[in-house]
Amino acid sequence: MKKILILSFSILVTLASYGQGPSVQTHSGTVRGATEGDVSSFKGIPFAAPPVGEFRWRPPQPVKAWEGVRDATKYCADCPQRTWPGSTAVTSEDCLFLNVWAPASASKDSKLPVMVWIHGGGFTGGSGAGPGSAGDAFAKQGVILATVNYRLGRLGHFAFPALSQEHPEEFKGSYAYMDQIAALKWIQDNIAAFGGDPNNVTIFGFSAGGVSVHSLLTIPAAKGLFHKAIGESSGGRDGVLTGRPINKDNADELYTISAETIGVNFAKRHQIEGTDQAALAKLRALPVDQIIDGGQEADSLGNRTYSGPIFDGKLVVETAETAYKAGRQAKVPLMIGNSSAEIGGAFVSSSTSKEQLFSTFGDLAAEAKAAFDPEGSKDFAEVITKFNTDWVWGEPARMTARTFVAENEPVYMFQFGYVPVANRERSPYGAGHGSEVSFVFNTLNARWGPPAEPTPAEKELARIMNSYWANFAKTGDPNGDNLPTWPLYDLQKEEILDVSLDGQVTSQPDPRKARFDVVEKAFKNRARLQSRGI
Repeated sequence: MKKILILSFSILVTLASYGQGPSVQTHSGTVRGATEGDVSSFKGIPFAAPPVGEFRWRPPQPVKAWEGVRDATKYCADCPQRTWPGSTAVTSEDCLFLNVWAPASASKDSKLPVMVWIHGGGFTGGSGAGPGSAGDAFAKQGVILATVNYRLGRLGHFAFPALSQEHPEEFKGSYAYMDQIAALKWIQDNIAAFGGDPNNVTIFGFSAGGVSVHSLLTIPAAKGLFHKAIGESSGGRDGVLTGRPINKDNADELYTISAETIGVNFAKRHQIEGTDQAALAKLRALPVDQIIDGGQEADSLGNRTYSGPIFDGKLVVETAETAYKAGRQAKVPLMIGNSSAEIGGAFVSSSTSKEQLFSTFGDLAAEAKAAFDPEGSKDFAEVITKFNTDWVWGEPARMTARTFVAENEPVYMFQFGYVPVANRERSPYGAGHGSEVSFVFNTLNARWGPPAEPTPAEKELARIMNSYWANFAKTGDPNGDNLPTWPLYDLQKEEILDVSLDGQVTSQPDPRKARFDVVEKAFKNRARLQSRGI
């Protein structure tokens, strides 16, 4: 009897603690979160209705209001994606949730700057949940952080002839972008209740999340929903997750197979014939695990079955590169950059030697060699890593920065090169894809790969990076007290913030200029270079 009484008292204490959590009234109902120290968090808040049944491959629908108080102390499901053996992740098509962190002292009158994180994962994986992107450090800097889920894989990007014909008034194709826009609209409608300023919203994302930032900067439906932007390893030029034409009538040299054709290929993989409404109904009836298809992006014959982002002409009306060159992007301050050694191997080029790689540049071969291997002493592994990094992420970021400068918008450009000592033998050429993320969020204990316990120098670098990002969200300028100066990017000095292999933070003229210059020239001859293997 005594044990039962003790257990009952414990339950009552737990319930009392939950009841004392912070509550916020949103447009759809009340949510109650949790406070730990000086940070309050609200997790698993729906920003759209479940995109299931007839709403699979439809724009996000409004949230149904709820009665009472919704528990917002736990993350909700991730969007469906390939999972790995041993994974404990819970996935569901009912996944359109966001999470909010705020200072515990925030009130509806605080008008704090807001940051919205768009996760990476190649548009096929990832989540807005988890310790790596928790917003405690931002909240301690006086910034409200929201992280969002969006539909992935074929649920996030899909086209099919019958789908294009139904509901002609609706957007088609990139449902992932529609979800992101719906989340930003939710921010506009609700973030003031958490203490945020809907007129001071910064979007930022890494990898596919960075590509999303470029898209949101140039999608008309996203206009006015944010006021600053940060792209981390985001690219910017056409050709890398930047929009496959929806049908054969607008196919182009970079994407010769239309998204609708790919959708038909996927239907045939599941023995669904035809392209009419009956075929579409069968596609909507497929179990979600068959939609995910183990992460496969092609059938057994090599026919593509996953499209990636889609250029439909109504939601995505042009590529980011086209919009930038015409000055049609959102006019907002920009921070942009990438890691110093994003990826090696045959990512862009199938070349197997320095000589073969340089020969693919044609008339630019000598200039390419002088830029990437001036002494002729570099290993091929280093040259191909720098080439991949510059072609996909580095030079496109510079192109983007220059177009914003041309529109008189403030731009801050960076390169992140820090590699933990324990990893330098494995990563001798610089920081790999996503290395900066745990430093930006100051969540070093949650990072993958290096020793769990950060060094004092790493903690200081994380403080610096997190402060830069928070300051930019506050004012559009990352600089502040106790921080190395980060100069504005301009077309004369072309200064960037550079984080070296050993974590030193300095500003200097971009050391990659010669490499970027030859890559820029090569882009102008892209069709010819593609025939040579680039």
